Amino acid sequence: MSARFSRFRFATAAVVSFGAGVIFASGMDWTKISWAQSSGARAPQVRGPMAPEGASFADIAERVTPGVVAVNTSRTARPRPQVRGRAPQGMEDFLEQFGGQQPRQQRGEGSGFILSNDGYIVTNNHVVADADQVSITLSDGRSFRARVIGTDSTTDVAVVKIEARSLPTLTIGNDETTRIGEWVLAVGNPLGLDFTVTAGIISAKGRGSEINLPNSGNFTISDFIQTDAAINPGNSGGPLINMRGEVIGLNSAIASQTGFYSGYGFAIPITLVKNVADALIKDGRVRMPVMGVSVTRVDPEDAGINGLAKVAGVKVAGFNPPDGGPAKDAGIEVGDVIITVDGKPVDRVSSLQRIVRMRRIGDVIPVEVMRFGSKKAFRVKLVDAEAGGALAVNTATPNPTANPAAGKLGMSVEALPEEIATRLRTNGIGVRVSEVADNGPARDKIAAGSDVLLEVLYPAPRRPIRSVNDLQTAIATLKDGDYVSLLVQSLDPRVGRRVVNIRVGD
Repeated sequence: MSARFSRFRFATAAVVSFGAGVIFASGMDWTKISWAQSSGARAPQVRGPMAPEGASFADIAERVTPGVVAVNTSRTARPRPQVRGRAPQGMEDFLEQFGGQQPRQQRGEGSGFILSNDGYIVTNNHVVADADQVSITLSDGRSFRARVIGTDSTTDVAVVKIEARSLPTLTIGNDETTRIGEWVLAVGNPLGLDFTVTAGIISAKGRGSEINLPNSGNFTISDFIQTDAAINPGNSGGPLINMRGEVIGLNSAIASQTGFYSGYGFAIPITLVKNVADALIKDGRVRMPVMGVSVTRVDPEDAGINGLAKVAGVKVAGFNPPDGGPAKDAGIEVGDVIITVDGKPVDRVSSLQRIVRMRRIGDVIPVEVMRFGSKKAFRVKLVDAEAGGALAVNTATPNPTANPAAGKLGMSVEALPEEIATRLRTNGIGVRVSEVADNGPARDKIAAGSDVLLEVLYPAPRRPIRSVNDLQTAIATLKDGDYVSLLVQSLDPRVGRRVVNIRVGD
């Protein structure tokens, strides 16, 4: 996905961005853009598919549009004048207080939908974050000042409230039962065009770490519904509607090289949105349950060494905090592949994040893992993220370029230099990878010069690597097609520790 699109952008509109990646759209007469106009040829009439109860696109659009709102925000900002380096030393702070630049009014636009008839409205966090003033315009033209009830940056969900009664609401559906290929409608206010409806299909589900959204962090939940219904700047916070007229997603981002619709948009699943919105309405904030694990995606070697019939699940790369946490305390080990949580299959990092996020702090959930061909079951008590830990942090895998080297694993190792051993506090454990063969089994998995091999996890018995001979002994009997599992420490603190599974002879 990342190779196909140069960047992922929030589908909001703003004169001046409130955060990185926000698209500028308001303040322009988008209706006069020539490339959006008809060429003069009459388009063929197309009838929409019929919903189970016999409703067409037009019927559904007419029914749901009254529950969709326009969200307008403003924020006053005083840019700091550029006097640094041009003023006498020691006078910069004084002069900046009297800079000639005037405060600027920053305005933004987005969408939302009415959750309850007494005025609770759902939108995106990035639409209202840092706004001084939020106003809501209904489809009937009425406008209200809104107050922000709560926001959650990890899911990009926010709730605002207007003082009104008997408002039209939208019906909440179940995104988990939707299927790829089903028709959907996106409703919102793109490009300054109020209450626009576009149609498309669900083109994918569970889009996760391949979507690198702006301002993402360790706790960011990436589990999107992908659609080809046109979503443009200004659509952020609007609903994605199924053919029963139910909300199944909250439109949030677009994949584009230009900042405008290029074929794909992304919506947050409504079951997650509703869970977060309920917490924001009740408490004004979201308490996040976590397992305390860092995980990575499973590759073919991980699946092979653990006896999985297909490439699925998530691999445990470490714990947070490193010396404890609920998952480690329950008996889960580095290198385990999590295959089910709470009775639900886990096929990727995003599905694990979502399952855990839907539970409550203090819940004890069953977790099944595969450990080198054996299935093991544990019960993990979820704790509050504020007390430390990680929900399911995706750990990066390096893609090194190295010189050719010999050996069964396609890499050469050397004794760990004393200064590195002291810095990593390995207590005499570890050898450094000095070379990796371009065409060897360790290519794209191990980084020469920056990776330290700490342990052989498989084949049994699990053992530390204290010397080059320790590693040679551990892999001496391996044949082509066999697997080895290694605990690896990167010298890059952003990568940290991870489990690397390698198939000999590949």
